[in-house]
Amino acid sequence: MLKLNWKKMGIFAGGVLFGTAGIAILKSEDAKRLYTHVTAAVKRGSDSVMQTYTTLRENCGDINADADDINEERAQKKAAQKLADAQAVIEEYEARMQAESEAETPEE
Repeated sequence: MLKLNWKKMGIFAGGVLFGTAGIAILKSEDAKRLYTHVTAAVKRGSDSVMQTYTTLRENCGDINADADDINEERAQKKAAQKLADAQAVIEEYEARMQAESEAETPEE
């Protein structure tokens, strides 16, 4: 004999009823209005995020350009210092050679 489990049948019927009512609710005008408002809020948030991203990207570009300028200036100063050091070595060598030349030449 077939024994029915009324508890399971009740749960199943409740689920079907809730599902059917849920679909009707989700299709209603109020629900569509809610979806529209939520979508509009998300788009506004997206616009705000994109504006922040654009500002941040521009600032990073400015910082990067300034850093390049600083590094270029340092490189120029370093090159100028190397040139000055080389000129000092040459002058020192020329002075030493002049002194040696004068020391070898007898004074009359």
